Amino acid sequence: MDHRYLLSGIAATLLLCAPAWGATQSTCYGTTAKGRLEGGVELPAEGPNFTRYSTTAALLGRTYVHSRVRDILLDAYRRLETSAPGMQFKYAETGFAEGGRFRPHKTHQNGLSVDFMVPAVDAEGHSVELPTHPFNKFGYAIEFDAEGRFGEYRIDFPAMAAHLAALHRAALAEGAEVWRVIFDPQLQPRLFATADGAYLRQHLQFSTRRSWVRHDEHYHVDFVVPCRPM
Repeated sequence: MDHRYLLSGIAATLLLCAPAWGATQSTCYGTTAKGRLEGGVELPAEGPNFTRYSTTAALLGRTYVHSRVRDILLDAYRRLETSAPGMQFKYAETGFAEGGRFRPHKTHQNGLSVDFMVPAVDAEGHSVELPTHPFNKFGYAIEFDAEGRFGEYRIDFPAMAAHLAALHRAALAEGAEVWRVIFDPQLQPRLFATADGAYLRQHLQFSTRRSWVRHDEHYHVDFVVPCRPM
């Protein structure tokens, strides 16, 4: 027997039997504030227009979500490659593979909560990523002023609005929904003044009171996916 044909047959069989990428289906339980997750999936480290906030945090297992949330996020980033070319995005804290208490957050417990660092531009107006490292608590210690400025960085409100609109459209395409967005109420008028602002007002629920942390350097998004009771 020609071993080349034998090896080719074995390889073909393995390919047919191997699970497709993204085949894992998650199950969420309870709520974002009191829940858990089965079959959580890790978000990819980067893509053409996005990256994660920390390799260290990823190694500690802090970038897992429900599989449907993963699909929504990646679909939104794909949409933005066309609708917002050249803009760069960065996701932050999500949750553990099994969900549960996720300190210091009060939510992020069942795979349906995601933090995103605000997109930014530099002094020349170029799309840039916020610096996220241990010395600024992986970006969470950054403080923007009332105009959305921090040193040489300014919040890119049009990019942020485009991202939120893309997340909502991607969620609907997945048969899911966006429950709420938590972002500093003082900065929200600048977000609503963008080209996508009217869409956001119509379709998304935003926080109206300042949270226990300000949410100026990041915005928190909760998704709606059917979950089982605890």
